[in-house]
Amino acid sequence: MKKSMYGLAWLVLATSELSAAEFVDITSKVPNIQTEIRYFTTDNFVGTKIDGYLAPKCLLSEPAAQATAKAQFALNEFGLGLKVFDCYRPQMAVDHFVRWAKVLNDTKNKAEYYPDVPKSELFERGYIAARSGHSRGSTLDVTLVDLATGKELDMGSGWDYFSKVSWPSYQGINATQRANRMLLANVMKSAGFKGLTEEWWHFTLIDEPYNEVYFTLPVE
Repeated sequence: MKKSMYGLAWLVLATSELSAAEFVDITSKVPNIQTEIRYFTTDNFVGTKIDGYLAPKCLLSEPAAQATAKAQFALNEFGLGLKVFDCYRPQMAVDHFVRWAKVLNDTKNKAEYYPDVPKSELFERGYIAARSGHSRGSTLDVTLVDLATGKELDMGSGWDYFSKVSWPSYQGINATQRANRMLLANVMKSAGFKGLTEEWWHFTLIDEPYNEVYFTLPVE
């Protein structure tokens, strides 16, 4: 019970602390970074615009934004760059995911995002949870792009694809796709981020400044 009450306390505090967090729009730090904030649109696993996304912005803590800029500049030397799908994610968006996951007959985007996973097992398999590291403001979902064409590099699966195919260590993809994943992982690691074993696109700043705060205010 004490642990649960502690977590709730952080959630309550988060609303008043967001202004002090000084989250920044990544495009103000990295002008040539691409953004495609899918949760502001219907092109996501839920199939609707997600609660809490009032603008298609990538907001990050100042240290995470600086580290992202470092990764971007390293890639720019080779004609490559980052494309961001999601950054700070308010708790209300996570709550939206949880509510949606409980409505088992709502599967409009299943074929694109989770074709091989029964919706009834999304919680059990860890694809949906009550908390997300994104809500702490120092986690982002990214891929690689060619600066000359603006096209995404082939990573072997799409973003937010619920499958073992999305694991960075998955071997059932071709050499180019594996190399692209490795390049992204190495560049982000060098910039100060750590990856996730289940998602090639997901990175969290190792020294994140708000590692126990789950912010609640919307993206705007």
